[in-house]
Amino acid sequence: MSPCIAFIGGGNMAGAIIGGLRRAGLPAEDLLVVEPVAAQRERLAAEFGVSPLAAADASLARAQAVVWAVKPQLFQEAAVPVAPWVGQALQLSVMAGLRSEAIAAAVGAARVVRGMPNTPALIGQGITGLYARDEVTADDRALVARILQPTGRSVWVDREADLDTVTALSGSGPAYFFFVIEHLVAAAQALGLSEPQARELALATCGGAAALAQHSGEPPSVLREKVTSKGGTTHAAISSLQADGVGQAVERAVQAAHRRARELGDEFGRV
Repeated sequence: MSPCIAFIGGGNMAGAIIGGLRRAGLPAEDLLVVEPVAAQRERLAAEFGVSPLAAADASLARAQAVVWAVKPQLFQEAAVPVAPWVGQALQLSVMAGLRSEAIAAAVGAARVVRGMPNTPALIGQGITGLYARDEVTADDRALVARILQPTGRSVWVDREADLDTVTALSGSGPAYFFFVIEHLVAAAQALGLSEPQARELALATCGGAAALAQHSGEPPSVLREKVTSKGGTTHAAISSLQADGVGQAVERAVQAAHRRARELGDEFGRV
């Protein structure tokens, strides 16, 4: 028997999960969506065959799990009409910053899992960091895995504070790589390649390097050394990056994202 899963919010991340569940065979009638924006409701209905609600109602009482996918600043307002119907359900949040204690208090449910996905989830290539409160059971964890499996991989952490690091690394991380690709393309264009040529080469290089690192048992430092012949072109580039302190700059960037994640938790995570 399929579980009934409710989504509060029907934006991109919710759509990625819903689409994956539909492709995995979950019936549309077992997917409940509350989405106040009419255009979003129409899109979800057209793409996935679901029948989104404009507002919460008693049908939410069917849900075994509730996926919170609203903007964190809208959570408290969204929780008020939803809470009376979902207190017995597992709560899965994919909202940034909102701590599990605040979610549990607003919804009246102790079984809360927080997840930090990233945007490659939209094509099934994401990774989600997950934290479960003590009340979450093994069956609950298995249901979370089933819900998120179509979006990519997942990693459980033991401390909720570690989700701030997950946010800084993998949650924000795709933007770091897009930033590097942007500048690789710009450099190649300045040296005479066309934008389509530079973009294709940069994307293939980044994708191939990531795939090689995934499949190799060697650390990235060793993989880097294998393509860095002393006195060669790669050595010249790496030496330039090191002279400019790029490695330390990347580490400082992750630390800055981590600090901001903690600040957002303090701002939105108040009970």
